[in-house]
Amino acid sequence: MDRIGVFCAASQCLDARYYTIAEQVGRLLGERQMTVYYGGAACGMMESVALGVRQGGGKVVGVVPTVLEQKGMVSALLDEKIPCQDLNDRKAIIIERSEVLLALPGGIGTLDEMFTVASAHSIGYHAKRVILYNEDGFWNKLWPFLEELHRTGFVRGALDQYFPRVNSIEELQMILNK
Repeated sequence: MDRIGVFCAASQCLDARYYTIAEQVGRLLGERQMTVYYGGAACGMMESVALGVRQGGGKVVGVVPTVLEQKGMVSALLDEKIPCQDLNDRKAIIIERSEVLLALPGGIGTLDEMFTVASAHSIGYHAKRVILYNEDGFWNKLWPFLEELHRTGFVRGALDQYFPRVNSIEELQMILNK
């Protein structure tokens, strides 16, 4: 496995620990010589991931919607820029080019991206999964709801086939080794 898509927050208003987590994860991916596909923004956790990947020696590919380009918010850390029209195009390109996806802490956009991957998986478009990076329990409140959906028949198959969870950088490293 050498191509991974990363979904995460672009917000500049987060607790500093989230930027640190993003940079550490990026560094791990870079040290594994992975190509990281992400949203290409020069802000928030996105920029921290890109910085970490570059520090670790990996390749950073930004899939950049027109609006990001127009606002001058494209990261200068990109090894490659893939222009696209909008968020739907960006999401489709990241999913298509990645072998696995990783959801770091994020908001509405991150939820949209991870559920798009899971719903396409559930009906057989692909078998890709979204690893939920759950350091500090970020995704803990979402999990009981997903379990309820599974228990009541709204989600087919084991939740881990869509959303395996890891709680630390060491667990992420182990799951990437599989």
